[in-house]
Amino acid sequence: MDRNGIFAGDDPFAIARAWLAEAEASEPNDPNAIALATVDAGGLPNVRMVLLKEIEPAAFVFYTNYGSVKAREIEGAGKAAFVMHWKSLRRQIRVRGLVSREEGPQADAYYASRSLKSRLGAWASQQSQPLSSRGALMAEVAKVTAAKGPNPPRPPFWGGFRLCPLEIEFWADGAFRLHDRFRWSRQTPAEPWEIVRLNP
Repeated sequence: MDRNGIFAGDDPFAIARAWLAEAEASEPNDPNAIALATVDAGGLPNVRMVLLKEIEPAAFVFYTNYGSVKAREIEGAGKAAFVMHWKSLRRQIRVRGLVSREEGPQADAYYASRSLKSRLGAWASQQSQPLSSRGALMAEVAKVTAAKGPNPPRPPFWGGFRLCPLEIEFWADGAFRLHDRFRWSRQTPAEPWEIVRLNP
């Protein structure tokens, strides 16, 4: 299989990290943005943009409010998918897999690294719930600021999710729409990867 150049390597997470590093140098906004797909209890799909915060040795990590629609759908299904797309590189990565919470010291450390306003906003926002006005939200932020002070702890309803992939596809634009696609797949996280080149 002619898997060389940007597709070379035996570790899909290393390839993903290398592509993201390239995108950080060329993509004008949020190179770590992912379109995260979930399904509700009736199987109806839902997708939204979130920021990927870490590519671990065996998983992808992002953070959110556990009361949000996305979090409830993730926990209901235990699975999710996402795509990262970089117009500047003309590449994308598609990922599907199993999801678990990250709500320990790693989540605490990431929360502490955020700006104070973002940390207070996490406390103030009842994500995905109806909101009467922006003024009401800002009033809640002021109330939280007075109550929590300059070093608020991570809210118990806010933390991370770790997506452990069963499938990763690397895609790069090709001339005349003859794109290069390589799919890494496995039935369980304990199994070795099977790598297949796909038709464009």
